[in-house]
Amino acid sequence: MAAEGAVAGRGVCVGRMATSFGGGMADFKPLELSDKAKVMDYLRRFPPQISEHTFTNLYVWRYHGPVRLAQVGEALVFLELKKGERMAIGPPLGHVTPAALLDLLRGVGVSSCQRLPDRMAEIWRQAGIRVMPDRDNFDYVYLRRDLADLAGRRYHRQKNLVNRCLAAHDCEYAPMTSECLNEVADMVDRWFAERELDQTPGLSHEYWALRETLDHFVEFGLIGAAIRIRKRIEAFTIGERLNETTAVVHFEKAMGGYDGLYQLVNQWFCQHGLAEFEFVNREQDLGMPGLRKAKESYHPHHMVEKYIAWCEGEVPPR
Repeated sequence: MAAEGAVAGRGVCVGRMATSFGGGMADFKPLELSDKAKVMDYLRRFPPQISEHTFTNLYVWRYHGPVRLAQVGEALVFLELKKGERMAIGPPLGHVTPAALLDLLRGVGVSSCQRLPDRMAEIWRQAGIRVMPDRDNFDYVYLRRDLADLAGRRYHRQKNLVNRCLAAHDCEYAPMTSECLNEVADMVDRWFAERELDQTPGLSHEYWALRETLDHFVEFGLIGAAIRIRKRIEAFTIGERLNETTAVVHFEKAMGGYDGLYQLVNQWFCQHGLAEFEFVNREQDLGMPGLRKAKESYHPHHMVEKYIAWCEGEVPPR
């Protein structure tokens, strides 16, 4: 197994891991920008349900948990390195049997498979592999029209906040284009400057992920929107297509001092930027009580349940 090192600056682990697979070698390499075309081709051919399976999420968060990938027969497999543990992230993109996948993962010292959707989790469970739900990482999926309209009594609070924001401020909607990315980056710096970035590792990881997302906004084919108040961007949101019916929202930020601005940028983005989609995946709550309460208050249409499977026990039948 190749030695692993760290790149100075943002702590990206490098190096390769190889294991025998079907008479050959499965070579896990660090995910790089040059892999975008291959990964996105697989995502088109095998449309994902989990929010982690976009090239954007896999690439921009690699400073928090470095990602490796391998071509395994007709499939792509992703690994994440975090706190010294190797974990598989999501199901393979493509076709590989559970037994072959388990052989492969054990061969490179993978302890668990994370973010497995319910169908694959059930296959592994029936094969005798220990599986448990990962509630903190369930994705919240909403009907786009619900978020766009905020109609009815169950959205009364959100609608009131939107109306309050519009009454108090002259808000202007702006689709995010290459021309306004520098303005958005300026708002990112202002937003994080209000918080103790150096004291909160999670915020530091998010800052770098967000700045890298802006650096590759056009290249990754992302969708975004901003709101200007007094000609300055004070809120923005960024997402992309997840599959044919669903968009996924990666980031949403609003400056303080504007009651209802978060609710407004969410509503306007769903009205204008995401109008072609039926559903909006707003990712997970990470077990944070306040975030869970906020996401539940928008009444998700359904959850994308995810599971953890441990790479132990008997090898499932081929």
